Amino acid sequence: MDQVSTIVLGKPSQVELSVICLLADGHLLIEDIPGVGKTTLAQALARSLGLSFSRVQFTADLLPSDLLGVSVYERASEGFAFHPGPVFAQVLLADEINRAGPRTQSALLEAMEERQVSVDGQTRALPSPFFVIATQNPTDQLGTHPLPESQLDRFALRVSLGYPDARAERELLQGRDRREQLAQLSALMPLAEWQAAQAAVQQVHVSPALLDYLQALMAASRQGRWFAQGLSPRAGLSLLKLARARALLQGRGHVSPDDIQCLWVAAVAHRVVAAGTGDSRAQAQALLDAVATP
Repeated sequence: MDQVSTIVLGKPSQVELSVICLLADGHLLIEDIPGVGKTTLAQALARSLGLSFSRVQFTADLLPSDLLGVSVYERASEGFAFHPGPVFAQVLLADEINRAGPRTQSALLEAMEERQVSVDGQTRALPSPFFVIATQNPTDQLGTHPLPESQLDRFALRVSLGYPDARAERELLQGRDRREQLAQLSALMPLAEWQAAQAAVQQVHVSPALLDYLQALMAASRQGRWFAQGLSPRAGLSLLKLARARALLQGRGHVSPDDIQCLWVAAVAHRVVAAGTGDSRAQAQALLDAVATP
């Protein structure tokens, strides 16, 4: 987190949320206007963890085969050989994901959920670990398409970077080029150590009272008061794993209500549509405030 924060200046909470997401083996959605550091954050995370990295610039003419790979006939072997696409990496940066059409966006669904892809009738496993870090521009910008609800539900967290404060922007203007700094980042955790940390997330204790609290939040989301449609069971499982990861990151062996509350808006607002004319983030916070803390 400290190393990533030397590249992404003035955004400690967003960096922490991103690390929690990856520690919980979840996919991350970064939404904001162009030029505020979305791609830089994704690259800094991959380099700091020492994971293989590939980047795909999503455009309107991007095809599923451009992402997954394609089988090509080779005369020497008199047969077809599969040429894997960029999805076969431990960290896939789907840059400006909502500029591609729904067909290409949906090609990621199997990869995100099953950690495998089906190409030409064969199922091929993806590397482990496998993360999708997607960036998207606000949907009111030209050339963007809303992501399908089924795909949004696969992202564990959505974060927004926003503009830097005056101090961070001054440091950014006076500092070295970000690309040069990214190239000099070193991997700080061996893969085995990272996988051990991910396994330790599952050992964090969750009390029955905490589960009651989480269920109360999930039930409230389905009442129709705040959201047009409630949260899915997948959302509850994802939120619980994120809470375990946050507790582990803070050196605790148990989940507290504070873990749920700190992650709630980032974990659920992108999965739901606000009832009426409200904003999903504001409605998610209103729901959280309305449910009693154990």
